[in-house]
Amino acid sequence: MANIFKFGIEEEFFLVDAETKSAAGAMPAAFLAAAKKATGGQVTGELLQSQVEIATLPHHDMATARAELRFLRQTLAKIAAQHGLAILAAGTHPTAVWRDMQRSASARYETVMHDLQMIGQRNMLCGMHVHVELPDPDERVNLMTRMLPYLPLFVALATSSPFWASRPTGLKGYRLAAYDELPRTGVPELLRTREEFEAYVAALVQAGVIPDASYIWWAMRPSLANPTLELRAPDSCTLVEDSIAIAALYRTLARHLYLNRWRHCDLNAVQRAIVVENKWQAQRHGINATFASEDGAMTVAEMLERVICDTEADAAVLGCDAELNRCRAIASAGTSADTQLAVYAAHEHDADSDAALHAVTDWIAAATLQ
Repeated sequence: MANIFKFGIEEEFFLVDAETKSAAGAMPAAFLAAAKKATGGQVTGELLQSQVEIATLPHHDMATARAELRFLRQTLAKIAAQHGLAILAAGTHPTAVWRDMQRSASARYETVMHDLQMIGQRNMLCGMHVHVELPDPDERVNLMTRMLPYLPLFVALATSSPFWASRPTGLKGYRLAAYDELPRTGVPELLRTREEFEAYVAALVQAGVIPDASYIWWAMRPSLANPTLELRAPDSCTLVEDSIAIAALYRTLARHLYLNRWRHCDLNAVQRAIVVENKWQAQRHGINATFASEDGAMTVAEMLERVICDTEADAAVLGCDAELNRCRAIASAGTSADTQLAVYAAHEHDADSDAALHAVTDWIAAATLQ
């Protein structure tokens, strides 16, 4: 079973000026062409020209995924430097002004922007997507629904977006607060079968609302382009080790739920409503969130420990033990958001807000390549 649950990771980055770390207004065509060539097409543009995405190949083990993720980040950064640019891995850019950003040229993005209008222009956000392939792709919708109680945990462990438009937001993960302005986002609906999901998509397509299922932007969804269940909730993780740890946790849970089909098989509307609230708590407080449950309050660390205990056998089979220990370290020491806020606080006492924010972007740029 270890080789069945293949996985892949997509990461979105901000493209910035190498010196000032301000968001790039436009992406040089030569940069994107060179990045595609150097990675065999594993780099693509995004909705806005100040964003760029990498995608790993499908992997069977965490070590090769970690190595490839580092290679892609380093390669992209090296090519960016040739154009006076750098990359930042974070859910939001601390100082970017969305009004100054330009849309990328593509038919799909033109359609998206026409539909979303100003909400699309505000989409100055970067996330991480983790794909896991199940033995039976028809089980993806059912497993997606049974995975919902864990969704806030992934959000809490990945928070890297405490700033927006040069201001502390008061949230550890502001990205989802902005992203959920879009339609068809947030916590997935309570669907149980592939047929139910397809009926939902078909109704929207028939009405001319969306062209296909790739316009369903839930925090988790069955991928249209791949035979995978795609986790979309996490912020782009600044540290590679955090990306790999969260991917391993998701992969481990996917195996556990697939093999234990009784777990959360009766998830109901009340429990989904609790998930929605816990997702907000994770966005607001990150690893310091308190989650609600029908059995009482639970900290992020307590929920993580319960998950690791429940999935111990799955982690062993998949070779994810070290990565789940890394999740423990995140829950204890903090996420990128916690470090960003600490850097800001340390410099705010000795300098003005602009200088403190510059220190934050410098830290993100350096940590992205660690």
